Amino acid sequence: MHTQVFTALTIGIFLFSLSACATIDPEFADPRDPYENFNRVIHDFNEAIDQAVLQPVSEGYQAITPDPIDQGITNFFHNLDDINSLINNVLQLKIPHAMEDASRILVNSFFGLGGLFNIANDLEIPRHNEDFGQTLGYWGIDSGSYLVLPLFGPSSERDLFGRVGDFITNPLRHAPLDNTTTNTLGAVDVIDTRASLLDASRMMREATLGGDTYSFLRDSYLQRRLNAVYDGNPPEQDDFF
Repeated sequence: MHTQVFTALTIGIFLFSLSACATIDPEFADPRDPYENFNRVIHDFNEAIDQAVLQPVSEGYQAITPDPIDQGITNFFHNLDDINSLINNVLQLKIPHAMEDASRILVNSFFGLGGLFNIANDLEIPRHNEDFGQTLGYWGIDSGSYLVLPLFGPSSERDLFGRVGDFITNPLRHAPLDNTTTNTLGAVDVIDTRASLLDASRMMREATLGGDTYSFLRDSYLQRRLNAVYDGNPPEQDDFF
């Protein structure tokens, strides 16, 4: 899993370097997306992989996995994600949020059997979802141009480097596990995440009526990331861009 993730990140950075050398088409209407031709090629590649492999596997996983087990698996990986959120809340000096993250991790790890049960939700301890891309944004790093990464999907120049930080702090990377166990957990995480997005992807295709899913994903991703960086209170877009 570690080698595969690192390889994918390396490919993404390499492809980004190539695209950065391309001439920006002055006819592109959206200044956030100067690499649209490149991005659309990668988007189509990702869609083909998703429809041929990830979506069918995720549908099968969802069909055969009982809801309590499915929820337990999701809870387990959310508990690991809370560790990354804790680190980034500290880096953003959001100490109250960091303390809530720490409380969630302790409660769910010890009383929730390693995170399989989300006891913190029952205790109404809020969950924060911070990552290194948001941390870079918090400290004033502009999102830069929109990018679509091979296999990873929507991103930006800032979030591309944020993914490197997330990779470094990934708890599975530091767990005392053999490669087979780590790879298995990584694969289950990917499938479980994709299964949780099945309804959302169907709604997206219905909303676009089989049309341009690329623009829909781009606009929704950039808006979601803008809201995440500013904790739901972003500046006016004219000021931001």
